[in-house]
Formats: sequence, structure tokens, C-alpha cells
Amino acid sequence: MGMGGAGALPRRRLSTAGGKGQGRVVPGFRLSLGITLFYAAIIICLPLATLILVGARLGPADYWAVVSSPRALASYRVTLGAAALATMFNTVYGFALAWVLVRYEFPGRRVLDAIVDLPFALPTAVAGVALTAIFAKNGWFGEPLGALGIKVAYTPIGIALAMAFTSLPFIVRTLQPVMEELDGEIEEAARTLGAGTVTIFFRVVLPILVPALLAGVSLAFARCLGEFGAVIFIAGNQPYSTEITALLAFIRIEEYDYPAAAAIATVMLGTAFVLLVVTNAVQALARRHELAP
Repeated sequence: MGMGGAGALPRRRLSTAGGKGQGRVVPGFRLSLGITLFYAAIIICLPLATLILVGARLGPADYWAVVSSPRALASYRVTLGAAALATMFNTVYGFALAWVLVRYEFPGRRVLDAIVDLPFALPTAVAGVALTAIFAKNGWFGEPLGALGIKVAYTPIGIALAMAFTSLPFIVRTLQPVMEELDGEIEEAARTLGAGTVTIFFRVVLPILVPALLAGVSLAFARCLGEFGAVIFIAGNQPYSTEITALLAFIRIEEYDYPAAAAIATVMLGTAFVLLVVTNAVQALARRHELAP
């Protein structure tokens, strides 16, 4: 029977912005778009443009001298290294935590699910003080770890720990909705065809979760790059050793050297922007590969 036969179901066309008489959840496309663009310009674009313009006051030579100084380069290494370590840990632990919260029912599940959001609600400075107290030499964890020769507070390990604490929810909350929408029939079909548990996970489940996982990882890494309050208490803030880039920019502000502070901040801004662009491109390729016949 042809497509126009009696057995064909009618298709409903989606409403477009230019159509008339078609229902919309939020009426007024032009008004909604105008408010959105105005908000983006005032709240997002204007501060970022100001940051770039203030940094541009230095001129190319002075700008390069500021952002490539030995102290600045050391802060980049500390920040990027700790952020990478925290993100790698959160990728594994955050994935496992999201999987447990979605796939299993157990006493205290809702409490654990609520605890995941605590880093969002808890002031980062409070988190930094708490982590410092716990991992100090005489702290609950710091003392036994010190007996083993492991020092956490005032080291790059402490910085990574603070970053991991504040960025964990980004991975968990990004993965959870996608895991909840996974169709169990896909796994059952793979099992019926003889696939084992490991094969089902890596060949069926994981490819579906990769775009969401990439989004969560990129957001967590970007959050680590900008973390300040939780880090400065546990880092020790020693130049060339445990000084992060955000703190170096803050020090330049305290010295009333605003162009230098803006220049240092633009480096981290550019790093985060490039990371997000690359992640979006990889996500698009993953979705395209998933939809390909």
C-alpha cells in the first residue's frame, strides 16, 4: 500500500515561529527572543567583553609578559594538573554513583541522592575550611595518612580533592537523566543474542551515555578551573608550588593591577571556552554516529 493509502497515519506538523494560529507553550517568539538576548548581553557577554578589554590595555608585549611569567606558568600547571586529576576521579566515581542511584533501590538512597547536591548549596569557603580541618596533620584523615607518609593539606593533592568535591555534582546530575531514560529492552535484546554483561555495558549502554558523560566531564573540568573558595584554604597558596591561577589573579587585584589580573583571567577563560567547543564538537560527532544507519 502506498504512503497515501488509507492505512497511513496522518502526520502532525510542528508549529514554526512564523506560523499563525498554531499553539505555542510560550507565546510571543520575538518578545521571548528579545528578553533572552538582552539577558545574555547584560549578564554574560558584557562582563566577558569588559574582562577582555581591560586585559587589552596592556598591549601585546606586556600582555604576553604577564601571562607567560614564571609564576603564571607555574599556576597554570598547578591548576590544570589538579583539575585533570579531580576530573578523572570524578569521571569514574561520578559514573558509578549515578549508576547506583538510578539502577538500585536501597535504604538511604534518597538521602544519598540529596547529599550529591550539597556542593551546590554549601559555600565553597566552608567546604575548604572543613577539608583543611579533616586533612590537616592532626585531622581525622590527615593524621593516619601522615603516618603513611601521605600529605594532603597544602599540597596539589589537597587542591585536587577540593576541586573534586565541588565538581562532582556536574557529572552525576548530567548522567542521571540519560540513565533513567535507557530502555531496558535494548539490554534484554543484547542478552537474548548471547552478549555477556561486560559486552552489553561497553557495546550497548556506554555508547548511549558517552555524549552525556562528555558534557558532565567538560562542565566539571571547567568548574575545577574556576574554583577558588574551597581551594585557597587547603592549598597553602605557595607560589610556584600550590598557587592556583584564580588566586594569582586575585592577588593582582589586591595590588590594584587590574589589567594583569584580567590578562591572567582571560587565559583561563580561553582554556574553558576551547574545552567546551571541543566537547560540543565531539558530542555532535557521537550523536551523528549513533544515528547513522
